[in-house]
Amino acid sequence: MVRKNDRNNPYSGMQNHYQGYSTRKTFSRPQRCLVAALLLACVWLLRVYKYQYYLVPLSQSQQKSNSVKHFQKCSIDNFLSTGLPFLDSASPLSVSEFVQRRNNLANALVADQIDAFVVEPGYTFQYYANISQKDWEIWEPEERPFLMVVRPSINSTTGVIKSKTTFLAPSFELERVRLLGMPFVEELEIIPWEEHWNPYETLRKSWKSGSPESTLGNDPKVMVDEEMRDFIQRGLGYSGFDVIGLGREVERVRQTKSPAEIEIVRAVNTGTVEAVRAMRKCMYAKLTENEITEVLDNTLRAAGLEPFFNIVLFDEDASNPHGGTNGTKALEATTLVLIDVGAHLYGYSSDITRTFFPPFFHSTVPSPAALPNIIHKQHVYSIVYNAQSACISSLIPNNTAAAPDIAARNVIASAGYGPYFTHRVGHGIGIKAHESPYLNKGNIGVRLREGMVFTCEPGVYLEGKFGVREEDVLLVKRDGEAECLSGRRSGGPFDP
Repeated sequence: MVRKNDRNNPYSGMQNHYQGYSTRKTFSRPQRCLVAALLLACVWLLRVYKYQYYLVPLSQSQQKSNSVKHFQKCSIDNFLSTGLPFLDSASPLSVSEFVQRRNNLANALVADQIDAFVVEPGYTFQYYANISQKDWEIWEPEERPFLMVVRPSINSTTGVIKSKTTFLAPSFELERVRLLGMPFVEELEIIPWEEHWNPYETLRKSWKSGSPESTLGNDPKVMVDEEMRDFIQRGLGYSGFDVIGLGREVERVRQTKSPAEIEIVRAVNTGTVEAVRAMRKCMYAKLTENEITEVLDNTLRAAGLEPFFNIVLFDEDASNPHGGTNGTKALEATTLVLIDVGAHLYGYSSDITRTFFPPFFHSTVPSPAALPNIIHKQHVYSIVYNAQSACISSLIPNNTAAAPDIAARNVIASAGYGPYFTHRVGHGIGIKAHESPYLNKGNIGVRLREGMVFTCEPGVYLEGKFGVREEDVLLVKRDGEAECLSGRRSGGPFDP
């Protein structure tokens, strides 16, 4: 349209022509939409080029990986948010603790009329001198004997019995022995032997020339434990030593825990239970047994606990007490989960078991067909829990090591599940996860003593269906019921 004041302007029509060309007359509405779409497409392509990892859909495995990472973070955060109070009373053992242990051993040797206790690197060596087999030989146990010999020394005036410790070591290893930093106040006494010598004859000769004679005859009577390898026992025997196996008062030294040991055992076992509880809160459907194992291991490590075994089993996989399946079974709302796990702290072991339903159990409505199986699981759980209570009630001084097993077994048998309780009810625990005494119905010759620490772990295992086991660690007290060293017992299959 030409404005009135432009009618006499010869260029007004031309201007309006170009104005129309540039605004309305050349491009139709569909054409303008097409141009806008092309511009948007260019912007989108640029963003894809720069941020393509945001726009490419995640693969199923990537989504799974991200979910497990979130599960891991949730578990560790839950665990650390407790403040880890269970660690407060535990600390590394002092030199004086080891000195006292060796003195206790010396008194036990006198009581048992044994001249010496001989041990090679392993759990018992670790108990008395803080050196494990791996501390001495990280590669493998070798053929050259390195032995600790503990003998009693009796003060003729006071009658006080203390330990006298010597070491038999290869000559070229003497400096390494000193560098081990073993917990001794006095300088180490080491008997060296050359590679072309008989080490056992060397020890026997030193016994005659540099040590008090045996009070019980010409052949010193020495006690060894179950870790002593056969060729060393035979070498000692052939060289004039009377070798006998571990037993009596000498064995009881390690079985009875000191206050410092008890606090470490309490810390590592309570912490292991709390790690399971923290992890459970984060569980979700379709997790595998292997994924839970890995996350729980890392959760324990976050508090300074080092896992050394971890058995996670779902439903029928748990009908074999220690598993054996490949760990790929997936978690469902009605799955009954069994976790048996152990960790180390300051050289001491945890060993606890919890059986429970996932935290999202109540967020789903089970099918009518699943209800009988759920009820059956809860019923068996209650039987096992009551059996554990009976076991705990039997952990009192002077009871036999058979009594707790018999008590738990009677509960399970009276409920009709006797054949499905397929293992002993428990064992001692300390530096090793499994130590003597062992709680089984045949162990009637061993008496429980104040200061002994045991697991109590009855179970029922129904092949092709599920398994239930509850395990806590208990301290035998002078008076009253045994004390739980793994925190509180389970509150049921929904509150492990």
